[in-house]
Amino acid sequence: MAAVSLTDPLCKPCSYSPHFKVEVCARKPLMPIHLSSEQVALEMLCLCSQLDLLIRAQVHQFQEQLKQDTSPEEFECFQKQEAEIIYQMNQCLEHLNEPVLQLEEYLEVVGLSTLFPRVEVYMIHGSPIDMLERPPSDAYFPHIGRLNQLLVLSQQLDEDVKHLGSHKYIAHQLSAIHQVLNSLKDILPLSIIKKDIEANFKLLKMSLSKEDGSKLDPQLPAHHMSWVSESTQNVISMVLSLSEELTEDLNPVMELVSNLS
Repeated sequence: MAAVSLTDPLCKPCSYSPHFKVEVCARKPLMPIHLSSEQVALEMLCLCSQLDLLIRAQVHQFQEQLKQDTSPEEFECFQKQEAEIIYQMNQCLEHLNEPVLQLEEYLEVVGLSTLFPRVEVYMIHGSPIDMLERPPSDAYFPHIGRLNQLLVLSQQLDEDVKHLGSHKYIAHQLSAIHQVLNSLKDILPLSIIKKDIEANFKLLKMSLSKEDGSKLDPQLPAHHMSWVSESTQNVISMVLSLSEELTEDLNPVMELVSNLS
């Protein structure tokens, strides 16, 4: 080892020169794609929602740092991700006809600055700042998530009550549905179903109690099975209909999308 360490290298690598830098095109399409103004607006809507989520996460980290008496500091991963999203936004704008608007101007013209004020403020100040008032887009994804959870749980319960040989967990599944219904407040059709579950839950749970020493799997009586199936079917049809009562929290985003067409 000593001999090797004293021997001169066969060659020395050249120092890095930026002239040899290669642009990374891994995310670019192989063929050029032209987006219409509507497609650009929809892509910008998606990018704004991603940047808004990043800003909210960074603001939360700021708050945690302040609680620990440390100076708020942006994480490197946030800086890289937000830079990539803003780069994609500017690339989108190049698909528009001349004259091409600046990013801040475009968000204002289309209405995205109203939906995502955190993004607009970030563009102006260059720092993640939270809003004192809740922006209209904040409710969209949580509400959609709750509706989807309600739909999936109801579909699963409807299948289980009809086809499973044991109804051991039916009460637990019904309780989970009630919990989601409880989070969707002030929606009259769903409130009626929630009250119906509350009125029948105790009797349904009692009907599933196993007698001492019994090895048989618990089964719901026919009238409880019928009621569970009817209730879940009502929930499924109601969620899939996306009636006006269910979509109030989705309206700001839906109105923007409808205005693009």
